[in-house]
Amino acid sequence: MTSIRIFISSVQKEFAEERRALFDYIKKDPLLRRFYDVFLFEDLPASGRRPDEAYLAEVDRCGIYLCLLGNEYGRADTDGRSPTEREFDRATAGGKERLVFVKGNDDSVRDQKVLALLRNVDGQLIRRRFGSVPELTAEVYASLIEHLDHTGILRTRPFDAFACADATLDDISQEKVGEFLSRAQQSRGYALSPSTRIHKALAHLNLLDGGLPNNAAVLLFGKQPQRFLTSSEVKCLHFHGTEVNKPIPSYQIYKGTIFELVDQSLDFVLSKIACSIGTRAEGPTAPATYEVPPEAVSEAIVNAVAHRDYASNASVQVMLFSDRLEVWNPGQLPPSLSPEALRAPHPSIPRNPLIAEPLFLTRYIEKAGTGTLDMIEQCTRAGLPPPEFRQNGGQFVQVLWRPKRNRMIGAQTGDQVGTKLGLSEDQVEMLRTCVAETSMSELMDIAGRTNRTKFRNSVLKPLMQAGLIEMTIPDRPRSSNQKYRVTERGRTLLAGRDTP
Repeated sequence: MTSIRIFISSVQKEFAEERRALFDYIKKDPLLRRFYDVFLFEDLPASGRRPDEAYLAEVDRCGIYLCLLGNEYGRADTDGRSPTEREFDRATAGGKERLVFVKGNDDSVRDQKVLALLRNVDGQLIRRRFGSVPELTAEVYASLIEHLDHTGILRTRPFDAFACADATLDDISQEKVGEFLSRAQQSRGYALSPSTRIHKALAHLNLLDGGLPNNAAVLLFGKQPQRFLTSSEVKCLHFHGTEVNKPIPSYQIYKGTIFELVDQSLDFVLSKIACSIGTRAEGPTAPATYEVPPEAVSEAIVNAVAHRDYASNASVQVMLFSDRLEVWNPGQLPPSLSPEALRAPHPSIPRNPLIAEPLFLTRYIEKAGTGTLDMIEQCTRAGLPPPEFRQNGGQFVQVLWRPKRNRMIGAQTGDQVGTKLGLSEDQVEMLRTCVAETSMSELMDIAGRTNRTKFRNSVLKPLMQAGLIEMTIPDRPRSSNQKYRVTERGRTLLAGRDTP
């Protein structure tokens, strides 16, 4: 495997002994040297680069930033910041693993800027204190071993194969197992019937560890997966612009099994993007054409949920902007793959193989390494730029681009629709949103409204009176489960055809 690069915070006379001792210790330790490559700034060869450019570039290259703090702040630059503080900020911005060690217990003798930096550190992570070089090396060794364990590098089995802490078979849903077996039979001719009991079904899928459900079993079929694996939720956010800005028009946190997370997240995206409805000339159901291929959106979300690092405290994030969809998941690509390699034929290397198998059996994925290639082909066929893939610190990011003008070719613009029936921009946005069933609160978030009564009277009622939107439960208008959907007349108008 590729060694993890450790950058020890830049040169300070106060830590000359400690820095060299750490370098020698990691280089010589028989276990640590298998996984880590340590670097000191002073070992850089002479070059024409400015020192600050050189050490910040090395922070960008490292996997772990090891920071030593003492009494002295160090020489400040024109912005009033020392190299160590700039390095720490750069490592934070890059999502690097940061290990901070503080020399001594007497804070009264520290420079005020060191104390301010310590307060900043304390707000983000746990730091360790040391008094001598042996204490420092012992603390660093413990932290690096913990890092190897946390990232799964020391495990002999993948994370999804280990027994889920505190979970029993009572925490697995027989109904969800039955639904899966039914789909697996229909999709792949799977051997077990939907009536198969939980223990046998899990054993057949290698989802037991010592007779108890493993992490994969809970994530796939748990009654409440997030009770045991809190970060397995998916956060979906919708922004009207191209940047992350508050207030967020629509923000949903989805919980449930992996299958439920994928389905809910896909529905979220499809409910927010433009959709053109065709005619019934070719069948009983009018075809829907989305501005971004649903298959590509689904593939990106499935990739994130299936291949994420479940040992991480971060969650999958699905963020829809006016010009693109970004899907972020915690974890690194396998050492043998790079973002560029995903654009060419490549092997399938699932991070969580026991999760991947049930997703394959229900046709959520194919086990041939073709997912990213399919995404590229689908987007290209739709006239869109190919998706982008990148590694951003500890996060893998997939980007799918929306059409430049962010609407379906051949569909009417908001101004045209609004002019035709005298609708406001908010009402046109509601009409488009309700292509998928949407709740009142979600519609209000999108419109940026807070007064429910005013929103209902000024925005929704005129649309309903015009026959463009209808309730999903018309006989119970005040139902807590009430949602709104576009009517056939509204779909016709959005598709750019004359209303009936």
